[in-house]
Amino acid sequence: MNATPLFPRVALIGFGLIGGSIARAARAQGLAGEIVITDHSAKTRARVAELGIVDRVAETNAEAVKGADLVILCIPVGACGPVAQEIAPHLKPGAIVSDVGSVKGAVVRDVAPHLPANVHFVPAHPVAGTEHSGPDSGFAELFIDRWCILTPPEGTDPTAVERLRAFWAAIGAKVEIMTPDHHDLVLAITSHLPHLIAYTIVGTADELGKVTSSEVMKFSAGGFRDFTRIAASDPTMWRDVFLANKDAVLEMLGTFNEDLSKLTRAIRRGDGEALFDHFTSTRAIRRGIVEIGQDSPAPDFGRPHANLAKKPD
Repeated sequence: MNATPLFPRVALIGFGLIGGSIARAARAQGLAGEIVITDHSAKTRARVAELGIVDRVAETNAEAVKGADLVILCIPVGACGPVAQEIAPHLKPGAIVSDVGSVKGAVVRDVAPHLPANVHFVPAHPVAGTEHSGPDSGFAELFIDRWCILTPPEGTDPTAVERLRAFWAAIGAKVEIMTPDHHDLVLAITSHLPHLIAYTIVGTADELGKVTSSEVMKFSAGGFRDFTRIAASDPTMWRDVFLANKDAVLEMLGTFNEDLSKLTRAIRRGDGEALFDHFTSTRAIRRGIVEIGQDSPAPDFGRPHANLAKKPD
């Protein structure tokens, strides 16, 4: 725990999985002298007050950001622009404003024009999460050994960028800096397209008349089961992601469709060599992800399994 807080006051707007995890981690590491939060849902605000994991729950966004040294928008990307416009008159000079959205180009375009010149805007994307949401879903360890990408606009004060980098590093994240456009292209293939595919596959299974819903759930193999986990993600967040990053997603979707057509032809023609070569190359990517510590090498992706009961003597 830090003897001196990195930020005297941190304000979080939105308190779901990411906001809740930031609050818990910042408190555990002593990174904030005071943590103030708010949320558009009165029910969520009341629950956060019950949990007792922050110093103050504000009723409005404007109230939450007053005097804050770091303001993090933990809300869907589609809401960032209007919220930035709302809080702009109440921001402390010298404050750092950031976010946690998985699209950065649209956030920069929507937020930056509303912010006064005397604050620092450093967008961020912690590449971490689960399928759960809500104020009870967060946990302090969420960001450990996960990447947080910072995308400061050109001309951003390097000192502000370094302070935010230090904040994310202190709660366990590995930090990378890149341009907003490059971030959106990378995440289109590593995150956004996989979610789109997952939503599609689960929807297809739901519409398949020859297979009942009970059979889909009962006999879900590992692949389909993992798709359902991804497809259980917050629908509001992902609606905004696809609308905000549509150009990069459509580009990656076009490439994916071309590759899918190649596999379709190989299956139709009985071209086992083409299928084997493709599967071999993609298997290497999985091994690489495990080697750099981004997933577990344990069987069944690290899921626990019950012990087989011994037969009675």
